[in-house]
Order: sequence, then C-alpha cells, then structure tokens
Amino acid sequence: MKKKWVLVSLMAILGFGLTACSQSKDVKKDQKRIGILQYIELEPLDAARKGFIAELKEQGYRDGDNIRIDYKNAQGDQSSLPSMSEKLVADNDLVLGIATQSAQSLLAVPSETPVLFTAVSDPVSAKVIKSFDQPGGRATGTTNMAPVKERVALLQKVMPNLKKVGIMYTTNELNSELQVERAKKVFQKAGIETVVKGISSTNDIQDTTRSLMEQTEVLYMPTDGLIDSSITIVTDLSKEMKIPVVSGSADLVKAGVLFAYGPDYEQLGRQTARQAIALLKGKDIATIKAEEPAGMRVTINQDMSTLLGIDLSSIEEK
Repeated sequence: MKKKWVLVSLMAILGFGLTACSQSKDVKKDQKRIGILQYIELEPLDAARKGFIAELKEQGYRDGDNIRIDYKNAQGDQSSLPSMSEKLVADNDLVLGIATQSAQSLLAVPSETPVLFTAVSDPVSAKVIKSFDQPGGRATGTTNMAPVKERVALLQKVMPNLKKVGIMYTTNELNSELQVERAKKVFQKAGIETVVKGISSTNDIQDTTRSLMEQTEVLYMPTDGLIDSSITIVTDLSKEMKIPVVSGSADLVKAGVLFAYGPDYEQLGRQTARQAIALLKGKDIATIKAEEPAGMRVTINQDMSTLLGIDLSSIEEK
C-alpha cells in the first residue's frame, strides 16, 4: 500500500513538472499576449487579421517570441461570442475584435483589458466608442466605412443614365442598416430611386437578390458580413441576369462584383497593428484616437465589365 502511495505521489510530481515545463514554453517571460476574436470566416476580415499580424512581425513583434497570439473565430455564430470573449479578455494583455459583433462582445466583458477593433463600419453608432477623437472607455481602432457619396458618384460615372438601384442588407446588423439609410439619402439627392430589401439569413439571399435585380438596374451592397460571406450567390445571379453589383470591399471583386470602392483590408489591419504597438509600448488607450481607413481605392473586374457591357475606363485610375 505504501509503495503504491509513493508511486502515485511520484507520478503527480512528474505530471506537475511536465505541466510547468509546458506552460513555461507556451508563455515566455515578458511575453505580451494578444487575443484576436474574428466574427466570421470572410476574405476581407481574414485580410485584416493577416495584415495586423504581418505588421506586428515587421515591427519586431513575433508570435511565439516576444508576443503570443491567441486567435478565435466564431464562424458567424453569435451565441459563441460571449464565451470566446470572456476567455480572450481574461487570458490576454490586449484584445482585437474583427467586425462589429466581435468588438461589442469583447467590450461586454467587465475588465480593464484594452480592446482594439477593425472592420467596424460605424463604431460610434454601435456604441463601441463615443467619438473618433475621444473614444472614451477602453476601446479604439479602425473603421472600414467607405464614403457613400464617393461610391455613388463612381456609380454614376459608369452608369450615367442610372434611375433605379437595389439595396440588400441584413436586418439584424446595425451597421448595415445605418449604411443603407445613408445610401438612400445620397441616391435620393442624386435623383435615383432605391428599392431596399432586408434579409434575416443566408437562405433569403438568392430570392431577395433575384427580386431586386428584376426591379432595378444595379445592386448596391453595403458592407455586410452575412451577405459578403455568400457573395457568389449574388454574383452568379449578376452574371445570369446581367445586372451589375457594386461593393465597398475590394476583396469581393474577384468573386464577380463589377467594382468596389473602399479600404484595402490588409492595410487596415496594418493600421490597427500600429495602434496595438503603441499600446504595447505603454501608451494609454484613452489617448489613442480611432481612425478612418488611411486610403481608399477603386478595384474593378474587367471580365464583368466585358460581360455586362459597362465601360469602367472613367474610374480605372481614380
């Protein structure tokens, strides 16, 4: 019996030693921990995350060396966000929320852990920050909002006789709704009629897209995670019905969008990384202003231009 007890004790000690050894390898002394919560697997959001990590690395902050990155993806499931957020906030020195839902969920966890965000269309209306100049609280970051007036102006350049536009958005995404309201006002001022339809799930996308394309000359897309994640459904119908789709995300152009005017998401991630570096160097998050994208660009799809017979030469070099 005594020999058995000694053997169990030795095994317990050995197990503790191995655990301690493993933990010491996972977290090095003075290693800063960065948590990343991404709402959904989507090319623009992936690009923002990769840009964030790449900029950190180029500035001397390497995962597994002087920083440790803890990445979680909710795969579009809002119900999984709270538990992921609690874990990331508890285990890390700062956290990054990619997309509005992620940022809001991280901030809902009571803590003093700083929260960065990126790819949040309207962080003020989403109550992530109070204002860009004075974010307040413990959050700051970068927005991916593409200026509506400029997008509409570009659309009018390539479709000068445009009279009727379709707009589709997800009804439970606040930022999408806000973008739609802004777009309606700009189109109205330009003398262009809008037909707006909301969806609640990806199951609605095909029928809603077809309905809008039957009634309008072009589909104007807000930045909308749910729709963007199923963009090929929309662009396949664009090819079939010969109705163009325009977007605010350059990463969707190769999927069949005619043109996009908006931020480069990789660069947006890099921009956010520079804010993270300021935090890692000891700057107070309350003193770091939230930022709009450092630059906008037009991305065109020449194949769709040819298929639809729409000349894009007037906006190619903008």
